[in-house]
Amino acid sequence: MIRRVFLAGAFVLLPCVSSLAADKPDFTGVWKMNNDKSDFGPIPKPDKYESTIDHKDPQLKISTVQAGEQGERKSDATFTTDGNETTNKFGPTEMKSKARWEGNVLIIESKVEFQGNEISISEKWNLSGDGKAIVIDRLINSPQGDLPMKMTLDKL
Repeated sequence: MIRRVFLAGAFVLLPCVSSLAADKPDFTGVWKMNNDKSDFGPIPKPDKYESTIDHKDPQLKISTVQAGEQGERKSDATFTTDGNETTNKFGPTEMKSKARWEGNVLIIESKVEFQGNEISISEKWNLSGDGKAIVIDRLINSPQGDLPMKMTLDKL
C-alpha cells in the first residue's frame, strides 16, 4: 500500500519536475551595459558595450560591440549550455569555455593564455524576474591575483 502511494505521488510530481527543468532563462535580445549598475574595479569601464544574444538552449551566440580608449572592437562567441567545451577566437587568442546551468543561473568557465600566462574567467549569469536585465558576476583569476567584476545589461 505504501509503495502504491509513493508511486502515485511520484507520478503526479513528474510533470512538475519536467516543467521546472524546461524553464531556463532565455537571454535572447539586444542588451546595453548599464554604467551605474556595473563595477569593473580598477579597470576603466568601456564607453560602449552592447551585446546581441541569440539563445536557443543549448546554443548561445553572442555578438558584442565594445568601445573605449583603444577604439571600437567587435567580437562573436558561441557557447553550448550542456557543459561541452567550446573554443572561440578573439583575434589571435583562443578561449576555451564550458557553460552549464546551476538551477536558473548560467555558469560559464573559461581559460585563455595571455602573454604566456593562463587566465581563468568564471561568470554567473542571472536574468531578472521581469526579463529586462542580465547581471553577470565575473571573476578573473590571473597570476596577478583575482579581479571581481559585475556587469548589468539592460534590454533595449
